[in-house]
Amino acid sequence: MCYLIQMASVSLPSIALSATRSFQDKCKDKTKSGCLSKSAFFGKEKQPLSMKTQSDGRVTMAVATNTSRFDNITMAPPDPILGVSEAFKADTSEMKLNLGVGAYRTEELKPYVLKVVKKAENLMLERGENKEYLPIEGLAAFNKATAELLFGADNPILHQQRVATIQGLSGTGSLRVAAALIERYFPGAQVLISSPTWGNHKNIFNDARVPWSEYRYYDPKTVGLDYEGMIANIKAAPEGSFVLLHGCAHNPTGIDPTLEQWEKIADVIQEKNHIPFFDVAYQGFASGSLDEDASSVRLFAARGMELLVAQSYSKNLGLYAERVGAINVLCSSADAAVRVKSQLKRIARPMYSNPPVHGARIVANVVGNPDFFNEWKEEMEMMAGRIKSVRQKLYDNLSAKDKSGKDWSFVLKQIGMFSFTGLNKAQSDNMTDKWHVYMTKDGRISLAGLSAAKCEYLADAIIDSYHNVS
Repeated sequence: MCYLIQMASVSLPSIALSATRSFQDKCKDKTKSGCLSKSAFFGKEKQPLSMKTQSDGRVTMAVATNTSRFDNITMAPPDPILGVSEAFKADTSEMKLNLGVGAYRTEELKPYVLKVVKKAENLMLERGENKEYLPIEGLAAFNKATAELLFGADNPILHQQRVATIQGLSGTGSLRVAAALIERYFPGAQVLISSPTWGNHKNIFNDARVPWSEYRYYDPKTVGLDYEGMIANIKAAPEGSFVLLHGCAHNPTGIDPTLEQWEKIADVIQEKNHIPFFDVAYQGFASGSLDEDASSVRLFAARGMELLVAQSYSKNLGLYAERVGAINVLCSSADAAVRVKSQLKRIARPMYSNPPVHGARIVANVVGNPDFFNEWKEEMEMMAGRIKSVRQKLYDNLSAKDKSGKDWSFVLKQIGMFSFTGLNKAQSDNMTDKWHVYMTKDGRISLAGLSAAKCEYLADAIIDSYHNVS
């Protein structure tokens, strides 16, 4: 918005123009004799001086200044994960490694598009499918396929129509819709989040105005699961809380409960009348088995518990940019599921209206075609296998090179694309500053961005940072 601020008004009957020029000349870049400096006229923005001669010979001087209605908006801090990639791109070192963002890379550290995805897209082109709007709940074939993939195609809860499923904008969007449902229909209920957790979880619940607290999860002494602390915190939470659980391949630690521990966690959640809320971002990508990676969710469902599950296909199908996922709510009855689905749609409508179709059709085509489905499972096994291979090689190098006797076996006990190294912020900074290894400051590295050829280099960086930086 531009304002004209009147500075002075003087009477110059016969020499208005010459006096004006003289005044401007004298005041140019001067501060002496009481003259206004250039900056006084122009300010930080160097706005022009405006002079207007009136009919009576009076000259009005004014400075045009620009102000914004958005001046009170401060600069947001950079995203702690995506900012890593930006710093990596600016680094010119040939040895640099980007182990920050969780996206699968080939042995040559290149992005990978699954072969089965390309086949599914070709099938879509052959069919000449249109780009019309989807319904608010998304593609029906996708919703059916994703619920079957999660719970098992023969699961009675699907035949009983007790699952309300709508397509969401990958895992993040699905979590956000669920958060809005909690805020609207469970006012005051809090969400328990693991410490640590995926960096965006807290942002999602903060923006949805859903209160949250943390339960202990990571034990720095063992670089493993703080199982007793987790159980104690869940027990201590107010009855009816939502407990956010990572279905498999916990992010950022890569540490998952055992099957026996999952059973006990389910016991405590039932005893406290809590509601389990699963985030499933790596089904099939963690172990290479779709069924094994869904076992935690199916265990809770088999107990007759009502629960929420957010899904994502960014990792297991490599559909990062397609933003395809789902929110599922398992209810105690078909009638409740119908009502819950209607409210999920009501929340989605003003938020994004309806979801994108391209990625949803890819998922529906892959899961719905037996040949494509089998090929997908083979590719997932290949991707999971490559990560397991570099995990093993990193451990081998750490064990061989570190003569201190430190036990690095936690690297092998973790699962999925991430490894929690146990490095603190100063040590993580050393990894970047000295070794050009880009990672999040909590010590998490993405093994998906590591090649076998770089394992020895990474081991050297970790050993140096661990032992030589406090």
